[in-house]
Amino acid sequence: MSIAVNDGAHSVLARVISWIARSWENAGEAEMIAAMDDQTIRDIAHDCGITPEQLIELAKAGPHAADEMIEMMRALSIDPTEVQLRFRNQFRDMQINCSHCASKGECRKDLKIGSAPEHFIDYCANADELNALRADPQVLADR
Repeated sequence: MSIAVNDGAHSVLARVISWIARSWENAGEAEMIAAMDDQTIRDIAHDCGITPEQLIELAKAGPHAADEMIEMMRALSIDPTEVQLRFRNQFRDMQINCSHCASKGECRKDLKIGSAPEHFIDYCANADELNALRADPQVLADR
């Protein structure tokens, strides 16, 4: 038996399911880190080039906490893959900045409507780094 769902209800249902899935995913990451002993946390953090506290914070923020950074790079014609390959530590630091950002709503709105290149400088904690990357022809997407 099939139940017809109107588009509006389907959209709301899809958003609720997505939210629940993200919550479970985030809880799983944080619980996994919480179950580790201190030495394991220190070792993993060291391997990642961050502090144990940063590792715990990032786990709590979830695996998609810095997705906006990737989208912002694309909006600015910066190739995120090239940045990650060429500037691994800078890329990591930018992810940490993005994961802690208090302006995600404004960022997402600007990315969605295509105005991010004109406005990111006003709120993005990575604005200086992004502008420097825009000046590096080796990491531009439109080389």
